[in-house]
Amino acid sequence: MNRTISPGQSDQEQHAAQEERLEQLLADIRSGKEDAFERFLTLVQSTVFSFGVKICGRTTDARDTMQDTLLTAFRSLPHTDIEEASALKVWLYKVAKNACLMMRRKSKFEPKAKLSLDELLPENLHHMHAIADWSNLPVNTLLKNEAIETVRKAIQKLPTPYRLALVLRDMEQLSTKETAEVLDVSEETVKIRLHRARLFLRKELEASFSRK
Repeated sequence: MNRTISPGQSDQEQHAAQEERLEQLLADIRSGKEDAFERFLTLVQSTVFSFGVKICGRTTDARDTMQDTLLTAFRSLPHTDIEEASALKVWLYKVAKNACLMMRRKSKFEPKAKLSLDELLPENLHHMHAIADWSNLPVNTLLKNEAIETVRKAIQKLPTPYRLALVLRDMEQLSTKETAEVLDVSEETVKIRLHRARLFLRKELEASFSRK
């Protein structure tokens, strides 16, 4: 009997229940249970769509990303050697990441010139460190206040590698190890990109507040 998620459960208990459910669904898909993939879609499609919006920036691209990701899952999942929910999660985000990046390259709304992070960050980083260190705050903390729209716009200004690290680690709540696996980089690279992305968000918020 699978555990169910209830409001009284801790975050850790809810996470364990979700992972158990994912693993059971994967087993059901492989065994050919009639409604297994429909139940899998119900569980993951909103997560994949939300991730696509954060990375792609446009709902139409995010919707196409979701469709491509779920189609790939439908074709490939029964034949993969994935057993654990954590590995399935990493695989799903990797497929979604690749689909979204393809959509961005095709989109007429994609900027012709891409800014580097050095162009986006403040000139004097030492000065930034002297200010209250917002760079250590996860994005979800910032999103709870009035700066939500500024944060969303700032995330879209980030070069793609930094935006991916920020979204996966701070918003999708993947571990550093899982984020590194999705992005095919080292954990140290994830930490560097995440730190610099948070610094940039802090700069954008400070600029926004100073205009009020």
